[in-house]
Amino acid sequence: MDVLIVGSGGREYSIGYALKQDESVNKIYFAPGNGATDQLGENIAIKDFNELANFAKEKNIDLTVVGPEDPLVNGIVDIFQEQGLTIFGPSKAAAQLEGSKVFMKNCLQKYGIPTAKYIETDSLEEATNFINQMGEPIVVKADGLCAGKGVIIAQTKQEAIEAAKGMLSGESFGDAGTKIVVEEYLDGYELSIFAVCDGKDYVVLPAAQDHKRLLDNDEGPNTGGMGAYVPTPLIDDELYKKVEDRVIKPTLKGLEEDGMPFSGVLFIGLMIVNNEPYVLEYNVRFGDPECEELMVLFESPVSDMLLKAATGNLKDVEVKFKEDTYAVGVVLASKNYPYSSSEPAEIIVDEIVHEDLKENSYIAYAGVSRDEDGKLLATGGRVLVCVGLGSSIREARDRAYMLVGQVHFYGKKCRTDIAYQALKQ
Repeated sequence: MDVLIVGSGGREYSIGYALKQDESVNKIYFAPGNGATDQLGENIAIKDFNELANFAKEKNIDLTVVGPEDPLVNGIVDIFQEQGLTIFGPSKAAAQLEGSKVFMKNCLQKYGIPTAKYIETDSLEEATNFINQMGEPIVVKADGLCAGKGVIIAQTKQEAIEAAKGMLSGESFGDAGTKIVVEEYLDGYELSIFAVCDGKDYVVLPAAQDHKRLLDNDEGPNTGGMGAYVPTPLIDDELYKKVEDRVIKPTLKGLEEDGMPFSGVLFIGLMIVNNEPYVLEYNVRFGDPECEELMVLFESPVSDMLLKAATGNLKDVEVKFKEDTYAVGVVLASKNYPYSSSEPAEIIVDEIVHEDLKENSYIAYAGVSRDEDGKLLATGGRVLVCVGLGSSIREARDRAYMLVGQVHFYGKKCRTDIAYQALKQ
């Protein structure tokens, strides 16, 4: 089959990397792709969704996979489906689960799904009154898409009020913050669970743990994610069952009853408090950087799962993962991330001489481009992800950091403690 992947980050690179190993996949196109995706397929410079759908028709694309949230929230799936094309991802209506935090929180309440106490408002006075009734810390979220940065964990009530004021005035996140959610802070540990859905049926993928903060020991500002590992020992069969029964099933049932059946990836951001799951957020696509680790753990063909989810036949798929195998990914970020853009810097990757490392690691390229001489440059905030595989989290972690040592560019920075919570156990 021929596949079109929409997006340009490490998530899209890793999906392409997994499909490249798949015997049933002939050709891969990326729209627009990045400076390294041309190693896996062909980059296409088409931004308009209608033009992209026409391209998919002309090239007889069998499956389109949408990586990032923006195209999903803006209705790319509806446009492709109207043209009779097979596309993996939710409709514009269902994508509101990520496009609007207010919509998402209201769905959680309507469907009886455990979540933090909250208020949604566009009034600073209303937000302030709610904040003053709460304990500290307090979570303040911009309603719209903010590339993973629209959540403030305020340590004091005054800080929460200032955050709300900055969002509602448009100073902090523009139009994305003109409506906000203020909610109680849940004290536990976070997990990422992905359910691949076809509207009715679903497949739960191994749970991951992301590391959002910039610095070691979960300090510094929130980022798009500085590393992740899969699977995590912080979940057991009992907790998986709670998530299915209390979160996934009622969400899919509720959305179907409300006329927007969910197809694609339901990314559930959970806080586990005393072994009870609470939903922090929904996203409607694979997580980044969790996807970079998940994709290399599949034993069964990824294309089969994605195609059957997109065509409503997920009940017929058998999804298998590599036994007793873990993946750890470490994000290498640019010098000024996440505060401002950095000067482009050439990326040098040493030749890997150890067969063990060569066979059990890979680089998922994200914020990269090529100069006129074909040199690979670090041009984005999160530049790439070094992924290591192993029979234990420690072995996978060690290989990931060995790979980090093989990659060089000016200003390179990363966390040194990815998977620390699992390794403490």
